[in-house]
Parts: sequence; structure tokens; C-alpha cells
Amino acid sequence: MGNDSTVAGKIKTQITRFSHRISQGLSKPTRRFVGQMIYGIQASKDVKLSNISRSLNEGIALIKTEGRLSRHMGKGDLSAQINQALVAGGALRVSDDTVIALDISDLDKPYARKMENLAWVRDGSTGERRSRGYWLIGAFGADVEGEDLIPLYAELYSQEAIGFLSENAQILDVVDRVTEGTGTRGIWAIDRGGDRGVLLKGMLGRQLKFVIRLEGKRHLITQGGAKKGALKIAWGCSCPHSRQIVIHRDKEVKKKTISVGHVRVQLPFHKEWLGLMVVKGYGEKPLMLLTNVDPEDPLRILEIYLTRWKCEESYRFIKQGYNLEDVRVMSYTALRNTVVLVQAVFYFVSVELGKKVKLNILLKKIFEKAKRFFEIPEFRQYAIADGIYSILFASKTRITPTLAGAENKHQLTLPFAIELS
Repeated sequence: MGNDSTVAGKIKTQITRFSHRISQGLSKPTRRFVGQMIYGIQASKDVKLSNISRSLNEGIALIKTEGRLSRHMGKGDLSAQINQALVAGGALRVSDDTVIALDISDLDKPYARKMENLAWVRDGSTGERRSRGYWLIGAFGADVEGEDLIPLYAELYSQEAIGFLSENAQILDVVDRVTEGTGTRGIWAIDRGGDRGVLLKGMLGRQLKFVIRLEGKRHLITQGGAKKGALKIAWGCSCPHSRQIVIHRDKEVKKKTISVGHVRVQLPFHKEWLGLMVVKGYGEKPLMLLTNVDPEDPLRILEIYLTRWKCEESYRFIKQGYNLEDVRVMSYTALRNTVVLVQAVFYFVSVELGKKVKLNILLKKIFEKAKRFFEIPEFRQYAIADGIYSILFASKTRITPTLAGAENKHQLTLPFAIELS
């Protein structure tokens, strides 16, 4: 029990330091709120304010804690502030070869009626409208080799909200916000839908490297000067490189033998020669990847694209790991704050806990507490979240930051927080 209390104290210390850093420049009450929410979401593995309030263990009536959190949730939009801080920290880990996966998902609220700015969301594969909800857009950094993941940006939006322009504008805005920190480093990987002309022009105009999956309808210019549909070019492409790949999806493991090749093409509106990577055997139709990355190794381009699966798994993790789709707040501002705070928690478990040797020792203890040290899943954030939850759930000490002493030290402090030794 004593050992768990020590580990819990260390985790609280790290949460305090992290929350203070990403809330710099905000008011004292707001900084206190951010720290409590990051702790509470992780300690309860939930986004419902009632469960977060319970995990804070304040010596007041639970309804008062919940009421205070609720007021802060809808008081002001924290998305820009927190995302900027996450990009600034995460960008330090982004190299020229880091894959930056950008993806759009949805927050499904089929039975909601009174939530602000509810919009229709659609199935990403069929394009058909499904139910009411909100859109999620995120950018995550990852290396082709290794397990490290860098949550860079996350935002909830709705086409029914005032100020919404278009999905293309939303995507390019995220690209701009991320590149404020990363510059032109990294290789952007975008799935189907990323091959729209306005997005391709945007990526090329910003001089960003990319690997974008084509839907097949776009026309390209071949080296012979002919203008053909991408799918027709792909069917006629020679694919001399063969490889067997293993696909992990929805707890199923599938093996496929694929062949890979490439041809040089141009876009009708851009003179630069690009590479069209063609993968046969992955599906019924060839998989087509348009890229301005050097195509000398076509298999490497495929690996870059497949690395974006971590982006899809990231959404699954924040939805399942923190019960995001059960969010109960009603205002649009509160919904946006919920998503960016969950992203901050995701950043904490993915980046903060592993960046120093001493914290790696703490991470080992967290894995042990999760009882998964020898069976850590491929997406290890599940085990980290489970371990922290087990430790903090048993902790009865309060998380409330003492702001009076923090003003002069520029550091939030927690009662009973224990420094790493």
C-alpha cells in the first residue's frame, strides 16, 4: 500500500507540472480547472463530470464540485491554447522522417437532442449519413519503426457551428497550426478524401512532404504526356516488388501477399513530378498512393502510409479508454474543451511518462500495476491508462492545487506530491 501511495504521489507531481505548462497564461481558476480535469479524466477513465468530481476527493458536497467543473467547461474555449502547447512540446520530437497522420473521425451521439450544434455525421467508408454527432480532427506523429506516438492536435467541430467554413478549410487550418511548431519536418499521411484538389494544392504550396491515398477518380498526366484516370494508370503499372504483410484490425490478424510498383506522374495543375505508388493484392482494386517523397523504395512509401493506422487506433483509444462518446455536457464550448482535455491526457500517457530515465522507471511500475508488464498490447497506451487508473483510484489524497504558493514559484503544487528521486 505504501509503495502505491508513493507511485501515486509521483504521478500527481507529473500531472501538476504538465498541466501547469500547457495552461501558461490562463487565469488561476482556469489553470486549477485544467489540472483537476487532466487528473480526474485519468483517475476515473471517464469524461463524465460526476465521475471526475468523485475522483478529486474534495472535502465538499459532490454536487458543488461538479457544478464548479461544469461552469468552467462552458466558460471559455481552451482548444487553441492547449493544442498550441501540445504542438510546441510534440514538435520537438518530430524529425524529417516522422509520419504525421491526419484523420477525421466522429463523435456519435445518436440519441442526443439538446446538445448544441449537433450535426449529421457519416460513415467514413460509405459516405452515408448515420446519425447526429460531431466531427473530430486530429494529427498524430509516429515513426515507421518503434511504438512511440506523439499526439499533436485534436479538435471537435460541427458544420452547424457559427464560423464553420468547410471541411477543407478545417483540415488546412489544422495543418497550419501543426506546422507552426513542426515547420516542414515530417511526412503527412492522409487517407481517402485527402486527394481533393484544394488539399493537394495546399500541401504543395506549403512545401510539405506527403503520402496521400487516391480514390481513383483523379486524372493524372503520365510521362508520355497522356492524361488518364489514376485507376487506369494503376492497373497498367508493373509491380515487381512482392512482400507478405500482416494486418491487425479489430482483433483480427490477416496475412496478405502484395506486389508494389510505381510510376512518375504529374497533377494537371502542378508541374512537379510526383510518384504514384501502386499496391496490388491489398484489396480488390489497386491501392494508389500519391507522394512527393523520393520513391526509390516503394515499400518504404507503403510503410509510411500504413503507419497512419496508429491515428485510427488513437481515436479508438480515447473513445474507449476515457468513455468519450458518453460525454454529457450540453454546450458546444464544453464539448470542444472535453476533447482537447482528453487529448492532453493522451499526450501525458504517450509522451510525458517516457521522456526521462526516471520516468521510465515509474512507467515500469505503472505497467506492473496494470498486470500487463509481460503482455503489453501493441498499442501500449491501454496498459498505461489502466495502470495509472488502478493507482490513482486507490489514492484518497486530494489533487487540489495550492495556487497561493505556486504564484511565486511559477509551479502548481499538490498536497502529498512526492518528487522523483
